[in-house]
Amino acid sequence: MGSEKNGEEGTGSPHMLSDPAHAQPHSLPVINIAQQNGNAPVFTKATTSGGLRFWLSLCSCLFKADPKGEVTAKKLPPSSPRGLEANLEARPGESWNHADLVSYEANAAPGKPAVSADEGDGGPQICRVCGDKATGYHFNVMTCEGCKGFFRRAMKRNTRLRCPFRKGTCEITRKTRRQCQACRLRKCLESGMKKEMIMSDAAVEQRRALIRRKKRERMGTQPLGTKGLTEEQQTMIRELMDAQMKTFDTTFSNFKDFRLPEVPSSGREVPGSLQTPVGQEAAKWSQIRADLCSLKVSLRLCREDGSVWNYRPHADSSGREIFSLLPHMADMSTYMFKGIINFAKVISHFRDLPIEDQISLLKGATFELCQLRFNTVFNAETGTWECGRLSYCLEDPAGGFQQLLLEPVLKFHYRLKKLQLHKEEYVLMQAISLFSPDRPGVVQRSVVDQLQERFAIALKAYIECSRPQPAHRFLFLKIMATLTELRSINARHTQRLLRIQDIHPFASPLMRELFGITDG
Repeated sequence: MGSEKNGEEGTGSPHMLSDPAHAQPHSLPVINIAQQNGNAPVFTKATTSGGLRFWLSLCSCLFKADPKGEVTAKKLPPSSPRGLEANLEARPGESWNHADLVSYEANAAPGKPAVSADEGDGGPQICRVCGDKATGYHFNVMTCEGCKGFFRRAMKRNTRLRCPFRKGTCEITRKTRRQCQACRLRKCLESGMKKEMIMSDAAVEQRRALIRRKKRERMGTQPLGTKGLTEEQQTMIRELMDAQMKTFDTTFSNFKDFRLPEVPSSGREVPGSLQTPVGQEAAKWSQIRADLCSLKVSLRLCREDGSVWNYRPHADSSGREIFSLLPHMADMSTYMFKGIINFAKVISHFRDLPIEDQISLLKGATFELCQLRFNTVFNAETGTWECGRLSYCLEDPAGGFQQLLLEPVLKFHYRLKKLQLHKEEYVLMQAISLFSPDRPGVVQRSVVDQLQERFAIALKAYIECSRPQPAHRFLFLKIMATLTELRSINARHTQRLLRIQDIHPFASPLMRELFGITDG
């Protein structure tokens, strides 16, 4: 028993080579390898000679003798059943340094377990502690993940465990291992698990930091095409970026022929559209007033001669002042819609669709693409859309800025701008919104659905390879949630526009075509 105790604690020179979990009567030997007065080790046979030959051959694999006659343990390569685990665990009398961590990082294959329990014997191994399926060598013993974690926690807690059954010899199996922690820990130690091989928290954090640094260095030195984007996805993104550059000018230099809102002065007659409606239109007006009570748009124009023209709505909250701004908004919307139609025509996948599906997709997505483009010129600090010489701003209502944020469109722009998207991500969002198979009137839904999926996968791949993890690991999900929110805003906006058009026609011919507005 004295030699067994020394072998478990690792305090003396004698060692014990045994397998209590697999012991069978009259078959397996116990070999004591002892030093006698500093001479070569003496092997003592404990069972039959056939078993001795088996264990001698095993010892020859695990130990080697140097010229002085001393027996030392062989170092297993990282690919051996416990080579990588040995890299993960600190050896007695050794400390982890930077060179060890670099060696581990170079030998460990990403995404693969440190030790395979199926290697070596050609079949699955079992845990020496509880008999469950083992996952590899942990702290010097072939164990399962559960016993590995239990031993680490028990050693770090450093508490004295007592057997609740007052026996101290509880049988530890896969089903009973949770019943007695004291006997389970005793079984771990008897099997040969060593406390010295548990890495400290500082060593674990150092190893993780090194792995993260190596990963960042690899990502930084690889070109874009090798970091996750396929050649097809790169072509798709280049085509979208080319279409965006050709059809969207962020300076709005070509937006020239537009109408400015009329501001009625105190000495002029109020236009009929701004007068309070009577009769049957009063009910319609009440609904429009509820829609527009928080929408007070101010306009600032910097003329070519350097002068500045400002338009501010009236202080009252009647909402009728929006009518004077409608002609200008119709001109701006028509200008944006034309650019979006040209954007879609540049995309080869869009041109390949039947003309009926092209029209259906544009009718459903034009407003959404317009808002995505407007977000690129939105200044979240000032709450204004800076469209070249024109600037638009929503005035604070009576409830202040918090009340203004209840407006879905403005809330959408603040939320999307907060994501700080790249230009590539904006155009991919436009493509995903454009190729929506559930738009009314779409015939080739399966084709459009496949195209939308390809653009979504390209967006996800672009995010993964162009943004560091884990800071943006949820960015793709946030973008898709934002597109879903934009769909609901599109539906509410269309209903609001139709109500205003019904009481005060203002839409341009292109707007009437896209929103399905009839003259009747």
